[in-house]
Formats: sequence, C-alpha cells, structure tokens
Amino acid sequence: MTRTATQRTTTGWIPLAVLATAQFLVVLSTSIVNVALPQIRAGLDLSDTGQAWTVNAYVLVFGALLLPGGRAGDVYGLRRVFLLGIGLFSLASVGAALAPTAIVLIVCRAVQGTGAALLAPTALALVLTLYPDKGRRGTALGVWGAVSGAGGAAGVLLSGLLTSLYGWRAVFVVMVPLALAVLVATRLLVGADRPRGGSLDAPGAVTVTAGLVALTYGLSGRWPLAVLGLALLGLFVVLQRRATDPLLPGRMSVVAAPNVLMALLGAVWLGLFYFLPLYQQRTLGYSPLEAGLTQLPLALMITLSSWATGKVFGRHVLPVGLLVLAAGLAWLSRTPADGTFPVDLLGPTLLIGIGLGVAFVRLTAMSSTGVPAADNGLAGGLVNATRQIGGAIGLSFLTLLPSFGAAFLACAALTLLISALSTLSTRKA
Repeated sequence: MTRTATQRTTTGWIPLAVLATAQFLVVLSTSIVNVALPQIRAGLDLSDTGQAWTVNAYVLVFGALLLPGGRAGDVYGLRRVFLLGIGLFSLASVGAALAPTAIVLIVCRAVQGTGAALLAPTALALVLTLYPDKGRRGTALGVWGAVSGAGGAAGVLLSGLLTSLYGWRAVFVVMVPLALAVLVATRLLVGADRPRGGSLDAPGAVTVTAGLVALTYGLSGRWPLAVLGLALLGLFVVLQRRATDPLLPGRMSVVAAPNVLMALLGAVWLGLFYFLPLYQQRTLGYSPLEAGLTQLPLALMITLSSWATGKVFGRHVLPVGLLVLAAGLAWLSRTPADGTFPVDLLGPTLLIGIGLGVAFVRLTAMSSTGVPAADNGLAGGLVNATRQIGGAIGLSFLTLLPSFGAAFLACAALTLLISALSTLSTRKA
C-alpha cells in the first residue's frame, strides 16, 4: 500500500508550525483590533455599537459557521477546505485594511470570520490526523494551546505597536503576508487527505448558523431576535434527530462536557482581552504602544504554561490551573485609577497567563478524546465554535456591567464555576 502524503508528513514538526501559524492568525484577529479601537472609531466615525461590532462581526460569524466549516472538511477534504478558508481570510484582511467606511470594515470582518470558520477546525483536524499517538499529540496540542492563548495577548501587543507607528489600518495589513505564507506552505508541506465523502447537512447548517447569529445579536438588546435564535436552535435539535447524516451526530456527546467548559472559558478569554486594553488606555492613560508592550509577560507566560501542560497528565491539572486564573482575574478587578504596571498589572497577568495556558491545552485535548478519526474536522469545529460563541454571548453580558473592575470580577467568578464543573466531570470520567 502506498503511503499518502499526509502520512509522510508525520515524521516532522514543520507541518505543525504551519498549521499553528494559521491558528495564531485566527486568534490574533479576535484581539488585534482592541487597542486600535479608539483610532478606528475616530477614523471611521464609529458609534458605540459600531465599535462593538468591529469585534463581534468577526467573533460571531466565525463561531456560527464553525460547525459547518468543520464538517465540510470531513466531507470534502480537510486540506482543501483549509486552503479555501485561508484564501478567503487573506482577501478579507486586504478589504479591512482598505475599508473607507465603518460598514465596509464590519462586512470585511464578517468575511474574515467566514474564512476563519473554514480554516480553524480543519487546521486542528489536520494536527490530530498528523500526530495520532499520545506523546506526539500531547506535544502538538501544547503548541496549539500556546498559540491559541498567546494569540490574544500578541494581538494586543501588535495592535499597540502597529497603531502607534503606522495607524489602525496596519493591524489588518500585517495579517495578509502571514496568511499568504501559510497558504503556500500548506500546499507544499501538508499532503492532501482523503475526504470522508457523503453530504453536508444543509438544513442543519442553515438553522444552527442562523440561530447562533440571531441569539448572539439579540443579546445586545434586541430580545425578539434572541427568542428567534433560541427557536432556530430548537429546530436544529429536531432536525438533527431526523437527519440521516446529521451535522452534529449523537456520537459527539462524548465531548459534550469539555465543550461546555470551553464555551464558559471563551467568555472569560474574550472579556479579558476586550476590557484589559480599554482599562489601560481609558483609566491609566496608556498609549496604544504602552498597552501593547505590557502584554509581553502575559503572552510569554501563556506560551510557557501551554508548552509545559502538553507534557503533563493528571485529572487535577485543569481545576488547579483554573483556580490560578481566577486568582489573577480577582486581583486584576481592583483596577485602581492610579495603578502602576509593576504593582497592579504584572502579578495578575502572570497568574492569568499560567491559568489560560493550562485551560486551553487541557480542554482542547479533552474535546478530541474518544472522537473517531472521521469526525476530526467536526471535533475541531465544535471546540472552536463553543469557545467563540461562548465568548460572544459572554461579552454581550459583560459589557452591561458598570465598570472594568466588575467585568474582571465577573470573569473570576465564572472561572471558579468552570473549575468546579471540571472537577465534577473528571470525577465522573
């Protein structure tokens, strides 16, 4: 039997570096606009709603399309769908960089989210396929967790640097050459996989996508849309039970618990990287550059923690890591108006970095445990979807709180809940 190109790539780590770079871009796109928001607001005359949707247009569309994107990879081929996604992401980044109006920028962000929804789950599925044995998969997921967690902090850092030096459009320009490099490297270094075949569950894809969009958009104050979203998600559940080849088959219930936990963590993650740079600039008076540079310790700690977690096994690792994360968020919730970086920011962000690194790696690993190889794309889509939709819904509620401190404290309380639930789930396992 002739070995496929995909099988040959399992001897090295270069394909992992390429795919991890793609994941880094996906996460980077969520947070890289945060520091630049004041400049974008001034440059395009954004309203408060427009400012929020510069973030949410990407997060919402990305999260809503992840399940269809992941299943499309299983049906039509992981690498094929990945290449389509990274190409679309590149074009949308160019459009965002050149956007003349707020509407055009928000539309381009939504298209970016569409590309990300195709490439993110297929990238993770390719990693799971390329590194199937436990030791190498643990190392690969450690790297994956590092780029997933550090991408948020790196986005704030790069946003600060680029906004200060070149203006807000540079935060979109910088993603174009990286995305194109990933596209070329993937074609050269990652072999084509064999599609599972079959068909994509179109009714399921339409109802779950429309339901998630309506629900999340409705939570920003348009309650009839939220009700419509819930109704559509209920219809999705009914359709899945009747479909011959459902988008979300019942066998995926094996990873229900870690995906619920990832949804809750998504709210904490997006809330942190949304409110932290705003607190630094509005309350502490930091420039975009200063706000970005202060993310370096956080990004470094996430990277180190993720790498170490990929090599450590044990059921208590996740709950303890989440407790550390909660402690850092509670410390950060003090948000003094005269705070300084060494006293009021460095300590909390180091603890937060440790906790996020542990949580991302462990929950990503748990979300693929027990899943058949033919469903790797769906598993990748599901874990990314729960994190993004959880983040979007969580941010909708967090923005209703009266202060930055209240938002960080709410994130700490939510993290404690995740830790308690993770303890219960590991005991049952």
